[in-house]
Amino acid sequence: MDTPTMGQIFLSEFTGTALLILLGAGVCATVNLNKSKGKGGGWLLINFGWGLAVFVGVYAAWRTGGHLNPAVTIAQVIAGNDLATGVPATVGNVAVYIVAQLIGAIVGAILAWVAFKKQFDETEDPAAILGTFATGPSVRSYGWNVATEAIGTFVLIAFVLVSGNSPTEIGPLAVALVIVAIGASLGGPTGYAINPARDLGPRIAHAILPIPHKGSSDWSYSWVPVVGPLIGAAIAALIIPPMIG
Repeated sequence: MDTPTMGQIFLSEFTGTALLILLGAGVCATVNLNKSKGKGGGWLLINFGWGLAVFVGVYAAWRTGGHLNPAVTIAQVIAGNDLATGVPATVGNVAVYIVAQLIGAIVGAILAWVAFKKQFDETEDPAAILGTFATGPSVRSYGWNVATEAIGTFVLIAFVLVSGNSPTEIGPLAVALVIVAIGASLGGPTGYAINPARDLGPRIAHAILPIPHKGSSDWSYSWVPVVGPLIGAAIAALIIPPMIG
């Protein structure tokens, strides 16, 4: 298999992450927004929606290992792995991955807004609107919130590293089920971003979109779902490879 160009790497991770966020933000909109036919669908619907969103996104970005997540990309670097088959972990490639993931996340969130434009217009609760885009804690305590995000991300990265060098090598369905498990078991305290791009990109979209009644984008919390996942990913990348040889 030929080594992909930087342009191909960008398009792969951009497309996969945009689909991830479109479907993930979409299930949050379905459950949270007024006049949505799925309003009140509950936490498990959100968990399964995000899991299946990962399933779709990883398949779409199969050529680059379907990272869709800077924490996955950074973990592969720390673990000394290639980013994907034929994609070495050079500074340039890592930068393209992360930029593509962030831009894809912004675009995916904007597309979710387009799909639910009228439902957003009918929703007056700023928390419900922001919750469609970004995560937030049930109890705000930054240190503990970081710990929750780090633990959830550690589980994801440990599974990825044990099962293969990229999500596509273990199968997108397996990763999807891990996402469902993390959400059901560890998602309650913070909404389980476990992915810096998943939270930061849609939060930027929330800030720039002309949504009535949207309120604050809660930038004071925005660093938590970036720092927590990166800490969890780094710890997993340092611990897991020596265990598996």
